[in-house]
Amino acid sequence: MKLDTKAMRHLTAEDWRVLTAVEIGSKNHEVIPTPLIESLAKLRGGGSRVRKSISALAKVGLIARLKEAKYDGYRLTYGGLDYLALHTHASRKAVYSVGHRVGVGKESDIVMVADDAGTQKVLKIHRLGRISFRSVRANRDYLRRRQGGSWMYLSRLAAEREFAFMQVLRDEGCFAIPEPLAQSRHTILMEFIDAFPLRQISRVPDPAALYAELIAIILRLARHGLIHGDFNEFNILIKEEREQQQQQSSTTTNTAKGKEVETAESEEENFTVTPILIDFPQMVSMDHQNAEMYFDRDVECVKRFFERRFHFVSTQPGPFFKDAKKTVGKDGARRLDAAVEASGFSKKALKDLEAAIREQQETRGEQTGSGSEEEDDGDSAEEDEEDEETGEPEYSQADQEEDPSDPNIAKLSIKDET
Repeated sequence: MKLDTKAMRHLTAEDWRVLTAVEIGSKNHEVIPTPLIESLAKLRGGGSRVRKSISALAKVGLIARLKEAKYDGYRLTYGGLDYLALHTHASRKAVYSVGHRVGVGKESDIVMVADDAGTQKVLKIHRLGRISFRSVRANRDYLRRRQGGSWMYLSRLAAEREFAFMQVLRDEGCFAIPEPLAQSRHTILMEFIDAFPLRQISRVPDPAALYAELIAIILRLARHGLIHGDFNEFNILIKEEREQQQQQSSTTTNTAKGKEVETAESEEENFTVTPILIDFPQMVSMDHQNAEMYFDRDVECVKRFFERRFHFVSTQPGPFFKDAKKTVGKDGARRLDAAVEASGFSKKALKDLEAAIREQQETRGEQTGSGSEEEDDGDSAEEDEEDEETGEPEYSQADQEEDPSDPNIAKLSIKDET
């Protein structure tokens, strides 16, 4: 679903309290009884004031009533959860304005935002479960007692875990990732990096060098006890960095005294590419029971893409999990998997999230094979297909009109996916 913030400016303080009350009630109820909303909101006007706010919230789609419910009540919608998260970011002075959506996936939306100083940032909105909402709700093994609001629970877990990984990776200083700025509910606010996803790059100056650098990142993560788990062209951004070098060229000019002086001056522009890693909620420890499978899959994804896109095949075999396992914690490398676990992300939450992500990946694989898609909760699959067909890259400004004669245009060849 698209993030529509038009109604935010019209919500009163009472409306926000009622919306928060619905969110609190969602922890134990799929449909929150109206009397419970009144009790949690505790407005001065009593039930009549609460019902007025409920009507206003339902009118703009932030809460919804289920027709088949056995009692009078409402549930929180994705739009309502989006508003609560944005309200928190705005109250922290982290977000002042919301721009357009620049990326859309099956588990998240990427939206451009800015603070009051005009600094552009990226807001990632997790929407885990929207590929097959019915399937996620049916899997009670990992939802345990949280049947009510299960999608909200899973999306929040994904955001919390990704933010924790981004913090430890950024603090370590040896991984190129967007700077994590804040996290609220199912959203993460992060630094904006003007780069293109690897999937849209059709040509690079040196495929062998880029391949070696990506494999080095996989091994560096392993040395710190981590496996990305989804290391592919969709989750790697390519940032171009220009380098200007002066070259000597012979030219003749006349001085004021009539002497001819040869000067040599011209500039040749070179550029390098830097891979930026994104998308971390599915990261696992090197001690995970399926660690070897995840590690081998990450390596194979890189090899397969480079062979298909750049016709490059490495002459060196591997890397292999058994060799990478021996490097964990070596040369003073800090175990970042232990750091994330120590940050308070419980084993139960980890088990819930891993099961949900596995369910998502399996469902995505089935849909890719059959070519069919289910409707999202409150939004159609056709809308997502339209967004994907636009070819808009995550964290990039590719949607801006480019002049081929402009010297500032990147020299990378951007693949047209339409």
